[in-house]
Amino acid sequence: MVDVFDEVDEQIRAERFRALIRRIVPFFIAAMVVSILAVLGVWGFSRFSTGAVDKAAEAYAGGMDLLEKGDRDGAFAKFQQTAKGPAGYRSLSLMQEGGIRLMQDRTAEAVGLFDQAAKIAPDRVIGDAAGLKAAYAVLDTASLTDATARLTPLMAADRPYHVQAREALALAKIGAGQLSQARSDLAVLQLMSDTPESERQRAGAIIALIDSGTARSLKDLARVPVLAPPAPTPQDLQTQPAPQAADTGN
Repeated sequence: MVDVFDEVDEQIRAERFRALIRRIVPFFIAAMVVSILAVLGVWGFSRFSTGAVDKAAEAYAGGMDLLEKGDRDGAFAKFQQTAKGPAGYRSLSLMQEGGIRLMQDRTAEAVGLFDQAAKIAPDRVIGDAAGLKAAYAVLDTASLTDATARLTPLMAADRPYHVQAREALALAKIGAGQLSQARSDLAVLQLMSDTPESERQRAGAIIALIDSGTARSLKDLARVPVLAPPAPTPQDLQTQPAPQAADTGN
């Protein structure tokens, strides 16, 4: 009988974890829009003047307009028009395409698009954003081993979203029932010198839930505000190399 109750509790815990991740992903994607627009602003107005870039920028802007109007299929088609443009715009468009597929509950396609965006990204500001999106998209379905493989490279101190990657891995460990390990990861996050105060408070709130036993069912984790990735500023991007036109040769 005890085994039956344990199995039911595990099923409830897993379902609540999936619900939590489903709540996190849309907020994460919305927050990333700010970063994407900042990147485009610097690249589009400070670094480029070629016809290919102009066409890519126009297609991307058109896709964003259609997306705001709720025309997901039209937006997807517009973003695809950047396929022969500079790698930077192509990577950003692939992320938008992935976001559309995620909204359509086509997670496998979304992850594939995010992975492509990360692969061709001209720098880590964009590449790691795409990689983190892919990790969040599968956080409720991937094994802890797979989540660790995706997130560990993004957690290096010199990576732009290492704070978010550390928290994501802690959430994955909570979902896998590894509460003590998750608590240790969050404690490290609190002690890191470059962790903003708001993120320290978030980590502390989740640690308190773990210590109280509440996090075992993940019931109250959804009340903790979602950690939003920082938006890169033009100053942050000045040192980034300009993206080159995508290689379209066969």
